[in-house]
Amino acid sequence: MSEAVELEGGCLCGAVRYRVRIEKPEGYYCHCRMCQLAFGSVFAPWVNVAVSDVSWLGVVPKRYRSSRIAERAFCAECGTPLSFHFIDSPRMDLSVGSLDDPARVPPASHFAVETRVAAWHVPDGLPEQKASDYDALTTRWRQAYGEAEPGLATVREADAPRD
Repeated sequence: MSEAVELEGGCLCGAVRYRVRIEKPEGYYCHCRMCQLAFGSVFAPWVNVAVSDVSWLGVVPKRYRSSRIAERAFCAECGTPLSFHFIDSPRMDLSVGSLDDPARVPPASHFAVETRVAAWHVPDGLPEQKASDYDALTTRWRQAYGEAEPGLATVREADAPRD
């Protein structure tokens, strides 16, 4: 079992800084299409933490409501992706790359593998999970969007501005 660690991190320009206590310093790769777009990359590396264990130091990041169930935080100056948070959850994800020492949080699994970009994936033997097999996500999604298929297309269609 991993021991809890205290780490610091922040954005590229240094405007946003944070301190976090990480109970289980193990990260995961998210391959969902929304994370791909939020990071401008083929996956997003995250570490899950308690919201109460994160202290924003100085400038608080800007938040973007990426769906009816979640928000993402980023630096308003340089755009660095910093966090993902289900609005109803006491936990959140911090971007591993925003940590001052990202090597302290090794990867432990892959999530949303059904939308993984295969050409950019090197098999590593880590456990894999489909988004549809994550009950907490499915429950939140159904409450917010009904029976619509989870994902970017539904968010864009359901939440698009209407004339």
